[in-house]
Amino acid sequence: MDRTAIVVDRTDQEPRGAEPRPRVPRPAIEPDATLVAQLRRADAGAAEALVGAYGDRVYRLAIRITGHASDAEEVVQDALWTVVRKIDTFRGESAFGSWLYRIAANAAYQKLRGRRRRPEVSLDDVLPSFHDDGQHAASTVDWSPTVDDPSRQADLRLVLTAAMDALPEDYRAAVVLRDIEEFSVAEVAEMLGLSVANAKSRVHRARLFLRQRLAVSLATSQESAQERIPPRVRGGGDRRTHVP
Repeated sequence: MDRTAIVVDRTDQEPRGAEPRPRVPRPAIEPDATLVAQLRRADAGAAEALVGAYGDRVYRLAIRITGHASDAEEVVQDALWTVVRKIDTFRGESAFGSWLYRIAANAAYQKLRGRRRRPEVSLDDVLPSFHDDGQHAASTVDWSPTVDDPSRQADLRLVLTAAMDALPEDYRAAVVLRDIEEFSVAEVAEMLGLSVANAKSRVHRARLFLRQRLAVSLATSQESAQERIPPRVRGGGDRRTHVP
């Protein structure tokens, strides 16, 4: 993971004084209609076309969820083969890409569950506590300035990678789809078979977990850096011994 999530709210505003532009609804067009038709007919080369269109994207999703190249490669094979076998179950009620991503995400879940070697982290045990007014119960470290510090980028990537690896797979998939792949909450809910409210909750809790891990790690590194500074320099003065 090369960057932290940035949530931007976009608004569509009309220029002041301008007449509102009429919005004409456009018919939904399935961009993969030709590919879907080829798969339904079991055309020669349809599977290869599927791999060419979605292989890299499914691999990117799979490796971000599983964290392992070999697992991601198996997820790609399993997911795309499932798409070929179950193409007749695609009803067109959602975009083909969303349907395919849901299959890929589920395949990644199964891969993670199959190789789990350690007890799963309970988010309730590690998430920060809040007062009734929404303020943090414990003091927090403002680590946001370090995000743009080039000298800390390598450290941030290591911390984020470790934190992502510690997330339960359901939460990891949700935050990967929302903050890295940049799907909407509604699309994330559709892919993971959740209600919009549950998808939003998973993303929110995953973000809190990642921020908590960042805060703890960066606070520890700052304390270590301070300890390495000589007391004379740390005190801010250049005290010289008077020699008569």
